[in-house]
Amino acid sequence: MRNQTQHFINGEWIDSTDSNTIDVINPATEEVIGHVSAGTKEDVDKAVSAAKQAFPSFSTSTKDERIQWLKAIAEGYKKRSKELIHVMTEELGAPLSVSEDVHFKMGLAHFNQAAEALETFSFSEEKDGHTLVKESIGISGLITPWNFPTNQTATKIAGAIAAGSPVVLKPAEKTPYAAMMLADIIHEAGVPKGAFNLVNGTGDVVGDAISSHPDIDFVSFTGSGAVGEKIMQNASKTIKKVALELGGKSPLVILEDADMIDAAKTAASHMFFNTGQVCTAATRILVPKAKQDAFEKAMKDTVASFSMGNPKEEGHTAGPLVSKGQWDTVQSYIQKGIDEGATVLVGGTGKPDGLDTGYFAKPTVFSDVSNNMVIAQEEIFGPVLSIIYYNDVDHAIDIANDTVYGLAGYVFGQDPDKLRYVASRIRAGQITINNAQTDFNAPFGGYKQSGIGREWGEFGIEEYLEVKAVLGMPS
Repeated sequence: MRNQTQHFINGEWIDSTDSNTIDVINPATEEVIGHVSAGTKEDVDKAVSAAKQAFPSFSTSTKDERIQWLKAIAEGYKKRSKELIHVMTEELGAPLSVSEDVHFKMGLAHFNQAAEALETFSFSEEKDGHTLVKESIGISGLITPWNFPTNQTATKIAGAIAAGSPVVLKPAEKTPYAAMMLADIIHEAGVPKGAFNLVNGTGDVVGDAISSHPDIDFVSFTGSGAVGEKIMQNASKTIKKVALELGGKSPLVILEDADMIDAAKTAASHMFFNTGQVCTAATRILVPKAKQDAFEKAMKDTVASFSMGNPKEEGHTAGPLVSKGQWDTVQSYIQKGIDEGATVLVGGTGKPDGLDTGYFAKPTVFSDVSNNMVIAQEEIFGPVLSIIYYNDVDHAIDIANDTVYGLAGYVFGQDPDKLRYVASRIRAGQITINNAQTDFNAPFGGYKQSGIGREWGEFGIEEYLEVKAVLGMPS
């Protein structure tokens, strides 16, 4: 049982101003595994005060100092690999292999990448008639999601440290422990007191306090569109900058020359990866009408080869959903798909056979889906895919763009010209062709209601900077 009921403020763990706590539940066992403090506005005020005190020196630290801090964090992170991997499996329900190969490694990559990007990053540049200066935006409030306990947290922290911006972090209350480990790692790396602060709690208390705080200059949030809208409203009262990485309903366009077995494996991997709890997941699979029979057979065979079960047992591809509430949401969407007349190709409502304990949901694939159905338009955030059939490439592009989202898009096929054509026409922030490898230097973010701003690479540092023009600088 982890009873970690303190906040990390000004370089130390301190008691909350309130005794209320939040249960943290293992989604594979449905058991309470610990508690964290339900933080208050007063706790946020303390964290912001510490960040304000740290700002003058932290914002003027040298680039070399920041690089060394990031490298030291990466080293400390690696040393605690086993503990981080174990706790992410417990609090999120990800299989141990996924916690190691995805969650842990992505977090590490962001700290290393930020240090590397900082090596060549220029904070000043001489222009004709003026000097361009980039300096810390001020104090940043970071509000992170439960589905990637280290990835999204690490990329925000790394960008802020690289830019010299002190932070106040609110990790997701469902998965707080990996972030709390990061607090110790950051402290042991020698990052100055007050430059990193962590306050646990709920979104409607701690999140609101951060997004509306007059002394916080920038809020970076990853999560749902509804919460993103609320953050924008709160931030507007003090005209603070906001970066939002929100939802997605990403298309995977399978071209007619694609191998349907390989295409089905790609589609299934999106459904099983992190149990479908991924904002960039390709949940709309666009298939040529002429390939319907071949693709559906390949999809059934592929899904049957994947395994869902106890995340601490080897060999499983996916674990449970994060909570009972998320399980209920996914079930309601599967029922909506059935009610709308889509065909259940694989799965359906309820739990998989033999998995009665834990928030496990049947991996479900719908065929005969039209793009105006609820299951094709709304983000489900679970192991549910919709297959939509198209007539020609332009029809596929029209379907791909017929969504309020624009976070990611995927294209699978062989003809280079068609691949480039489709990639250029999908309106989304990141397009992946034929399972290309993730590039942590590439900017990440979305179009439309998928968000505002970019993370990763130099763009991730830029978010935490203001631009100043100095005219008449003495030579």
